[in-house]
Amino acid sequence: MERNDRSAASLRSQSVHSVHTKLFSNTLMNGVTVIADVLAEATSRMDRAVEAAKEDFATVRTGRANPQLFQKVLVDYYGTPTPLQQLASLANPEARTLLVTPYDKSALRAIEEAIREMPNLGANPTNDGNLLRITMPELTSERRKEFVKLVRSKGEDAKVRVRGIRRQIKDDLDALRDEIGEDEIARAEKELDALTKAHVDKIDEALKHKEAELLEV
Repeated sequence: MERNDRSAASLRSQSVHSVHTKLFSNTLMNGVTVIADVLAEATSRMDRAVEAAKEDFATVRTGRANPQLFQKVLVDYYGTPTPLQQLASLANPEARTLLVTPYDKSALRAIEEAIREMPNLGANPTNDGNLLRITMPELTSERRKEFVKLVRSKGEDAKVRVRGIRRQIKDDLDALRDEIGEDEIARAEKELDALTKAHVDKIDEALKHKEAELLEV
């Protein structure tokens, strides 16, 4: 009888240990999944910050007539601010020339005004009644240096956004510390730091490329 009691107690102990092991394993697996989701969100948000920086750099003119320079032009189309790309096609037949052909000719005058008023563009369109011809003036040495300062400022703003995302994600990881454990959080923070550096480096590389374009004569 006593032997049977000891055997039953041993089985109960093994069963409890097995349950605890499974619970720990499940908690660890769930924690790894949560961390992966948090880091995936960080990657997605940082990717968007880098793309936004590249688009911002593209709006700063070089000596060439690049259609991307006009991507932030908003036209007053029947009282509604509308992106230029929705109202016209943009063609680049020569290095310093851009042709803007409206889908609706009644919008031609409004498009012309919006382009003239766009800051840091210096565009002076010629309106022939059907389309606009824009010949971008050559940049002076002084103007090129001003634009380099402008894109560097935009680059710093973009890196601040990436680092801000890092701080927010780190706070999210810190909130999981008691649930998941120090070791897993520490590994996640190292991965987050690597992600941050990689995205800051991408911004620096895009900035370097833009500066080279601006200084090219």
